[in-house]
Amino acid sequence: METLKNGRDRAARFTALYTRNHPRVAAFVLRRSGDTTAAEELTAEVFRTAWERMVGGQEVGTGWLFVTARNLLSNHYRSQARLAELHRHIAEGLDRAPASGRDSAVLAALDRLPSHHREVLLLSYWDGLSAAEAGEVLGCGVSAVWVRMHRARKAFRDVCDLPQEPVRCA
Repeated sequence: METLKNGRDRAARFTALYTRNHPRVAAFVLRRSGDTTAAEELTAEVFRTAWERMVGGQEVGTGWLFVTARNLLSNHYRSQARLAELHRHIAEGLDRAPASGRDSAVLAALDRLPSHHREVLLLSYWDGLSAAEAGEVLGCGVSAVWVRMHRARKAFRDVCDLPQEPVRCA
């Protein structure tokens, strides 16, 4: 019975902390990241970590939330820098010019996609796998791959900021 009461107290304390601080932490992260999706993910990670600490019996305050958000932002920046370096390295390895504006827009759009959409697109377009082969990798049937591809293409179009090129007919 005592454990149940402690669990309710902990949940109530976390709820109060979340309600009071979520908008402030989210705004803090968004101002520094400039990316709504990344800000939402990082803010969620801050509060997930806070919950784990509270379950472990440690106290969490507003200052701790902002320090954690700042640390997660630092990790995010390093990750973004590594990703940009990887893109540069891949372009050099393919012995081609650095990414054009269109290439950069495609890579940025892929980065903004949820992993399940990005994975099916990369398997098909980057790795050149057939629907059957992609289905084997993903653990699903061919028809499921086609459905996932349809949804992934739509998601890609929704996040893509590609410069429009004139259509040329031969």
